[in-house]
Amino acid sequence: LYGVQPTFTLTGLIIKDFLKLSGYYAPYEFMDLQTMLKHQRELQYHQSIDVGDASLTLVNAGHIPGSAQALITSEGKRLLYTGDFNRQPTRLVDGADPSNYKDLDAIIIEGTYATEDHPMRDGLEKEFVEKVTEVVEGGGTVLVPAFGVGRSQELLSVLSAYHFEHPVFVDGMALDAMEMLLKYPSSLRDSSVFERASKMAHWVDGWNDRRRAAKTAGVIISPAGMLKGGASVFYMENVAAKKQNAVFMVSFQVPGSPGRILLERKKFVIHGKARPVDARVERFDFSSHGGRRELELTLSDLDKKTKVFIVHGAEGNCKKLAEWASKEQGLDAKAPKTGDVIEI
Repeated sequence: LYGVQPTFTLTGLIIKDFLKLSGYYAPYEFMDLQTMLKHQRELQYHQSIDVGDASLTLVNAGHIPGSAQALITSEGKRLLYTGDFNRQPTRLVDGADPSNYKDLDAIIIEGTYATEDHPMRDGLEKEFVEKVTEVVEGGGTVLVPAFGVGRSQELLSVLSAYHFEHPVFVDGMALDAMEMLLKYPSSLRDSSVFERASKMAHWVDGWNDRRRAAKTAGVIISPAGMLKGGASVFYMENVAAKKQNAVFMVSFQVPGSPGRILLERKKFVIHGKARPVDARVERFDFSSHGGRRELELTLSDLDKKTKVFIVHGAEGNCKKLAEWASKEQGLDAKAPKTGDVIEI
């Protein structure tokens, strides 16, 4: 099991949380997690290791701290598997390096947002901070439901970088992940910004802190990002009814999730009932994936010899991106189906 820290540390955190929430329905147990982590082999970015007859090198994916793209060299051929990646730098991590996409014989690339552009980070950050400040200075509370790993820490770093001067509360798994990331400063784009951000935050400890945060003119960053559980549900119940408050959604929302229903209908589903929300509701597209612009740029960077396989895209995204790569870039691009066997 190969990876770059803090991947293994964060994996343990996420799977433990999954097991706790899944109860009897999980396909594996805590003992299996321990067994898996015993097989971990920690690598550094750009460090090569022999695996059988092949060589493996991990390079920064720009997705979250520790995320990696896998470069496999075998029999003189070079294959890159991108996994989830992002070329835009964020406050948390540097973007993926364009030099990774040169001199490849094949690439397996994600197509998650092949038909959708994301806003540039600088403008998005500025808009987010301005609107948060507007609500807080008007006496309101801003709830930011966010993924516990990556998104929560990025948004805290954004507020710190813009010298936000009002209270910021961080809760739930976001605190555990923040504590872990502080131990791996080399995984961060600017560890000093992150350390300063961690010090400006109020680390929520227990229900008294939660009740205080819900009544304070400030910002609350808390999982779950889709409002399906975690402390964000408690906060949502407390901020939803007041017009001076706001709920700023910053994570992907699965269709049918409470967060998606909130964005589409301005209602919050709690205890099986959809309740109207008077608080201001907005979405900020802080994606950790490359959008159409970055995906097309990456395909444009490839040598003409590179065979392209596009995966991980919904509603025909992979096929559309493959057609664009073939037509506009002259690449041999395909959107393979599950079970397809391809010889390189």
